[in-house]
Amino acid sequence: MLAAAAAARPVPLRRPGALLRAPVPCSLPASRVAAPFPRRSASLKISQLQLTATRFSKESDSAEDDELLSELREKWDAMGNKSSLLLYGGGAILALWISLVVVRALDSVPLLPGLLELVGLGYSGWFVYRYLLFQENRKELANNLDALRKRITGDDE
Repeated sequence: MLAAAAAARPVPLRRPGALLRAPVPCSLPASRVAAPFPRRSASLKISQLQLTATRFSKESDSAEDDELLSELREKWDAMGNKSSLLLYGGGAILALWISLVVVRALDSVPLLPGLLELVGLGYSGWFVYRYLLFQENRKELANNLDALRKRITGDDE
């Protein structure tokens, strides 16, 4: 029967794509054949829309927003050198972008991401052994972090 169906519908060989579009004889009725892409039901779309609407419909306290904005305005007005802040902010964004480009380039090199993961695991193990495993080492780490915080903030007590 399969040979008879194939003989009844000859496929021209002058079009190579015709073989892919040729109908295949099937004994299943059309209602039993699965569609290539399942369709979403309308109720699923509506429930997703309702979920999104309820997520964004939560009202925030406008007094808190006004207080935050006024505090930010006061800090911005109190700042003496605004151009340096904008320059440092732009430099930070540029440095972040460059670091992302470098990480993507390193990630594309074969075997290098696995090697870097191994180095990271080794360093994490060393850090835990050196600073977190024993009590006196944890105190040393806390003292080092406090000294660094004082150097950054300028608090000399």
